[in-house]
Amino acid sequence: MEVRPKNENYFKSRRIKKGTLERPWMHDRDPRDKWHTIIPCIGLAVGVVICAFLIWDGLRSVVTHKYCPVLEEDFLAGFNGKVWSKEVEVGGFGNGEFQQTTNTDENVFVRDGVLHIKPTLQDAALIENDTVIDLRGKGCTGTKFEECVTVTNTTNGTIVNPVKSARINTKLSASIRFGRVEVVAKLPAGDWIWPAIWLLPKDNKYGDWPRSGEIDIAETRGNNWTYPQGGNNVISSALHFGPNAKNDGWWRNNVKRRTLHTTYSAGFNTFGIEASLAIWNEKYIFTYVNTRLLQVMFTQFNQPFWSYGKFPLSDSNGTRLINPWANTGSNISPFDQDFYLILDVAVGGTDGWFADGKAGKPWIDASLRAKRDFWQSRDDWYHTWREQGWMEVKSVKMWQQEGYNGCDSSNAL
Repeated sequence: MEVRPKNENYFKSRRIKKGTLERPWMHDRDPRDKWHTIIPCIGLAVGVVICAFLIWDGLRSVVTHKYCPVLEEDFLAGFNGKVWSKEVEVGGFGNGEFQQTTNTDENVFVRDGVLHIKPTLQDAALIENDTVIDLRGKGCTGTKFEECVTVTNTTNGTIVNPVKSARINTKLSASIRFGRVEVVAKLPAGDWIWPAIWLLPKDNKYGDWPRSGEIDIAETRGNNWTYPQGGNNVISSALHFGPNAKNDGWWRNNVKRRTLHTTYSAGFNTFGIEASLAIWNEKYIFTYVNTRLLQVMFTQFNQPFWSYGKFPLSDSNGTRLINPWANTGSNISPFDQDFYLILDVAVGGTDGWFADGKAGKPWIDASLRAKRDFWQSRDDWYHTWREQGWMEVKSVKMWQQEGYNGCDSSNAL
């Protein structure tokens, strides 16, 4: 075995001693090497400038307006009949809806500072026996016979409206032309309930629906999340417009928003809309939930609605379709007029909102016995209304954009 001297280290350092390694680049530098630093710095600076410009240009393009408050309703003082008009009808409102809308406290009332719109069952005696409900002279707000009168005929199977509910509006008190609306509400849960927060034109400037337009801020179905078309976990927004009821362009901008791990019946949400018109430059309309960052529908006024709707040249019977907004020369028509707010809770209907043959739907839209079939299956659906089968509204706010309806710089905020 080899014996090492005592002064010899077993591990020998391989570190280069200072001053023993030649470094010629420290003495002979290439003048071009400085550009290796300068060029990236210039690129970084240019990038910062471009980003700053894009941010500035984006902020500059955002339309900002001043608004005048038109309605601020919190219901703490109860139901205000000077603000809200109750619609009393039995005609189904063009959708074959099953409810009779009433002006009674049974279907619309304020409790603990919260507005409630609650559907209830019709009196069974009015359905099981030959009956006539005639609301003429009793507060009917409809203008047609069938909107005020309905019957039960036990021979042919027709019945009066199987449920009662309410529909209220601000037509006589508050309307806006461009501006904002916010409604803080909890939507109902229950099979075949159809709640809606929406706007209609005050004067039907371009004719009957849908020529004068309709703005749906939020509507949904009360069925649970398993419903194929979307239940109370989905809301939709849309604009309705067109030359007649059979040619409605709503499909061009019908947009849905689904909640995450909850429903719109589980708590209060803010449903809002903003419509804006810049001077000489048409802009947009959009709806949102809780924050303007969570948009549902966004539509720009960058082309006439006749073009946007992609309507055919003629109706199905060969009648030529006429553009009802041709003489305005505006991209905004028919949404360039005053609109008022509607809150309602409908039930059922025969217009396809609830599709035939899905999720155990107990009636067929085309059947003359649709309402009776719905009534006879009440044991299957009425129990689903018991926990949250009504709309609750905490507050309603409407603002008019500056420059319209008397809102000017002296009173705009």
